[in-house]
Amino acid sequence: MTARATASYARVLQDAQSFSLVHGGPLFQLLLRAHVAGDALDLVVRRIILFVLITWVPLMALAAFGGHLRDGNIALPFLSDIETHIRFLVVVPLLLAAELVVHRRMLPIARSFLDRDLISEADEDRFDAALTSSFRLRDSVPAEVLMLAVVYGVGVMIVWRHYTSLEVSTWYADAADAGYRLHSAGLWYAYVSLPIFQFLLMRWYFRIFIWTRFLWRVSRLNLRLVPTHPDQVGGLGFLGNTVFAFSILLMAHGAMLAAQLANRILFAGATLQDFKEEIFVILVFLLCLVFGPLLAFSPQLSRAKRAGLIEYGTLAERYVREFDGKWLRGTGASSEPLMGSADIQSLADMGNSFAVVRTMRLAPISRDAVLELSAAVLVPLAPLLLTIMPVEQLVKKLFGLVF
Repeated sequence: MTARATASYARVLQDAQSFSLVHGGPLFQLLLRAHVAGDALDLVVRRIILFVLITWVPLMALAAFGGHLRDGNIALPFLSDIETHIRFLVVVPLLLAAELVVHRRMLPIARSFLDRDLISEADEDRFDAALTSSFRLRDSVPAEVLMLAVVYGVGVMIVWRHYTSLEVSTWYADAADAGYRLHSAGLWYAYVSLPIFQFLLMRWYFRIFIWTRFLWRVSRLNLRLVPTHPDQVGGLGFLGNTVFAFSILLMAHGAMLAAQLANRILFAGATLQDFKEEIFVILVFLLCLVFGPLLAFSPQLSRAKRAGLIEYGTLAERYVREFDGKWLRGTGASSEPLMGSADIQSLADMGNSFAVVRTMRLAPISRDAVLELSAAVLVPLAPLLLTIMPVEQLVKKLFGLVF
């Protein structure tokens, strides 16, 4: 890292060290005062327990009180509702656990731009403005109020009631021609548990929006990219590792999708093959959600690659002509031995440098990262394969793939 003693650099360095997508916002401040928020693992466990006590335990109690815990007269009693149990006992804990992972893995990212000397002194103020703007947006009270309004006005009243709820009698509502009649458990589900779940999910989308906006603003700076950097993305290779921080978040989405499909397969007569297009679309959407922000650097990486090919091509041309003239055309010192000459190694190094520029990628995205995050989404769906083939047949197919 370059040694800059200016007050401007000290300020931007301090802001970069405190960069976090998670530690901010009214809900975070509320949980902080309740001593269930922070960057410690035990506090995440406390948060998970708190949210399970608020979202799932009352549903079980109210369903039992209403006689719908194991009621055989309805299509979906509470204990058989896979979607509800996975949503509040698996997905919500994963959404909360992802906060700790994202905070810890993303905390050094902003400073890495400075440590790698990617930000010029002239752009320090603009980089700091991108940081402080992200902080203000993350801590915005109107933003979380708007999310709550969207959750109740759209998520509950429109999406859940008309598109995702089952059209059969369940533990939370009786199906009728005139619409749903919610039970007491259904009222808690519709106006407490489900909004909390949707708010946690929407807040993650908002954080990714903040992350995307921050990267877009940084990508507008005149970054000091090096075409011959061994990470093959001009020195931005550290950004490629940020996507792994979202693996738990993607796994939560996979579990949520698996829960929705399980209820429709087991209680609404659907089959897994009916949802092939839906699974593919959601997988593509989630991958774009995570990898999309990194594409903001593609134009600048493309320019750096074109400039590097020209500059290093010119340098290589000069070197190989001098090498050719010295060793092949007899213009060099005849007394210098060929064996052990540093010129040979320098020629190889020049070729390697030009090869790095030629293979430079236009985004800090790797195939391994795409495969790993795709697996994070699809692994929770694997148990649904048992609905279309017996366990023995599935095991044979897996062994056939491995061996």
